[in-house]
Amino acid sequence: MCLALFAIDVHPRYKLVFAANRDEFYDRPTEQAGFWNEAPEVLAGRDLRGGGTWMGVTRTGRYCALTNVRDPAAQRSGAPSRGRVVSAYLEGKESPDEYLSSLVHRGGDYNGFNLLAGRGEEVYWYSNRAGEPQKLEPGLYGLSNAVLDTAWPKVVRGKAGLQRLLDEDGGPAVEGLLDLLTDRTPAADEDLPRTGVSLAWERLLSPLFISSPTYGTRSSTVLLIDREDRVTFVERTHDRTFRGDADAAFAFATAESEGLHFS
Repeated sequence: MCLALFAIDVHPRYKLVFAANRDEFYDRPTEQAGFWNEAPEVLAGRDLRGGGTWMGVTRTGRYCALTNVRDPAAQRSGAPSRGRVVSAYLEGKESPDEYLSSLVHRGGDYNGFNLLAGRGEEVYWYSNRAGEPQKLEPGLYGLSNAVLDTAWPKVVRGKAGLQRLLDEDGGPAVEGLLDLLTDRTPAADEDLPRTGVSLAWERLLSPLFISSPTYGTRSSTVLLIDREDRVTFVERTHDRTFRGDADAAFAFATAESEGLHFS
């Protein structure tokens, strides 16, 4: 996952509003979101090459999402898949802070990542490039391929868009959040970050929604948790032909357990 926009405990209807895009090469095999046979409490997509997932939720209200840290100079071949960090939390029993505290001791084994782990409105962020885990206070946040709230153009633009949706009567709608995630507006060259990739790649990676012949936004996910612990999880998947006027696929799931509802 390469962009996550989220609001914690700032809307009268929702404990959590979360909207995210996963960017990846199109030839990387992926399974869209569904409940896992071997772990039926987990609802998530699957990375069929490296294992694990980029984002998921559970019937008991746990959720987790990951973005990579873009730092080509520090990239190590042979490092374990970062997606397994997400699945380990979803399949485990530890609280978010317990899990992240234990992860710190082995975080250096992986290439750079950011991890959001939570339950309800309790959300923690940890990056193996930024020190100790932090519990996030109520507020609106943006996360891309640098540390939390780094003011890359897509993060600034995405947070502004999320704020507009939060201010709407009735609160943000799923379709509005998904539409926000399809924003293809590129950043001006003078606003681009300098992360060690070529200028052409910085340009290509600058919009909220990325499109190219080989690499792009593969899925968009919305997660809403309301004040009665009803949860909405929607994934929209895209292929390289997606142009914004039609959906490649939707994945919905319905379940009910321990007062948490998926719809």
